[in-house]
Parts: sequence; C-alpha cells; structure tokens
Amino acid sequence: MDKPIRIMPCLDMQDGRVVKGVHFVDIRDAGDPVECAKAYCRAGADELALLDITATVEKRATMLDVVKRVADASSVPFTVGGGVSDVKSAELILGAGADKVSTSSAAFRKPELIPEMVKAFGPEKVTVAIDVDRNPAMASGYEVYIDGGRTATGSDAIEWAKRVDGYGVPVILPTSKAGDGALTGYDLPVIRAMKQAVSAEIVASGGAGELSHFHEAAEAGATILLAASVFHFGNIDIGDLKTYLEKQGIAVIRNKT
Repeated sequence: MDKPIRIMPCLDMQDGRVVKGVHFVDIRDAGDPVECAKAYCRAGADELALLDITATVEKRATMLDVVKRVADASSVPFTVGGGVSDVKSAELILGAGADKVSTSSAAFRKPELIPEMVKAFGPEKVTVAIDVDRNPAMASGYEVYIDGGRTATGSDAIEWAKRVDGYGVPVILPTSKAGDGALTGYDLPVIRAMKQAVSAEIVASGGAGELSHFHEAAEAGATILLAASVFHFGNIDIGDLKTYLEKQGIAVIRNKT
C-alpha cells in the first residue's frame, strides 16, 4: 500500500445534533457535534466528516454555525457535506472553517457543478459522495441514489464514479445503502469496483461493525476508512483500531499528541 490509510469518524447531523441511523432511517441521537469532534481528535482521528443529512431534502443550506464550532474544536482536517448545492454554498462552508466540501445530490443533478467547484477552490477542496444500492439491472450491479438515499436515479454507480473522476476530484466517497449503520461490514464489491475504475482515492463508508471490517476495506482498496456508529457508541476505540491494522500489515498515521 503506497500511503497510510486514514481513519475518518463521520458526524451525521440533524437539527444541530449528531445522529446515526440504519439504512439511512431509524435515526437516534449520538451527542453534541463539538464534543464529538474534540473527542475524536483526542482519540487519534486523521480526518472528520460532518454531513448535514437532511439539508438537501429540506432544501436548505448546511448549518454554518455548527461548522464554525466544529472548526474551532477540531485539530484535524474536516469535510462538510449536505446542502452543498452550488459554488456559493461551498464557499460559505469553506469560509466557516471546513477544509473540504462534499457534494452528492446536487452534483448528480448538475454535473457541471463539480468542475465549477474544482476551478473555484482547487481539487483538494472537493469530495464527491455517491450513495449506492445494489441493483442487478445495472451493468455494475450498483445504482446511484440521491436525496439522502431516498431517490433512485436509474444510473450506474461505477459509470457515474468514472465521470466524477474525469473532473479531477481526488476523493470519491461511496456509501452503500445496504450497509449503512448495519454493522455487518463495508460493501466490498463496490469499493473494489470503484478502485479499479477511477484514479481518485476511495472512502469506505457504510457498515463497519468490527475491527476486521476496516482491514477488509483497506485490502479492497479504500485509503480512507469512514465510520460512525462504532465510534459514536464506543464499540471501537480509534487507537485500538490503528494498532489492530498495524498488526495486519496496514500502514496507519500516528498523530503526535
């Protein structure tokens, strides 16, 4: 593996609180975003993700006050997604202290948004998230979903990832609807398929439930391992996870504290 993998806790936001669901529904409270961010930075997280999970559906902007407070509390880079619908909304989020923006539904509906943001902010500031679910009717077996996993698009997920990659985006974040919050493991076939199809880094997202799942995702080609439930509810400690991965021969980042 060329570079160390990074561990990325994900703060799914709703009404100003960190929440976590299963298969994008059955939402429950998981704490205050600022306290979560501080705790994860202390625990050795390499990056953070903050996703305002209902911003797109509610047709509103991301809560900038939360972004500002998390930015002040964080000592690692963090990516903000949810409601990133145009260059202006991305500019406001970056201005509030985020290191990167992630766009999903808006990028799918208006693909020209991706090169517009890459040109405005530089590729290193832009991540494209792709929610997927299994569909045997698709050539790859995976279909793109938008609106927080609510709306099927009829488009093949791997073909969309290739198009995204063509815009020079350095990180693609696929989340499997089947795996989300289920704690049964990442959807490894979609990670492998995207890794083979694009030059961008792939984030493993959706389904981590035990230490071995992270190892499997790294072996499948993911270089950023995102998880929420297992970190929020204390199932897995980030330091223990890094030690485990090292023992499996996976290079990790050891932050100086």
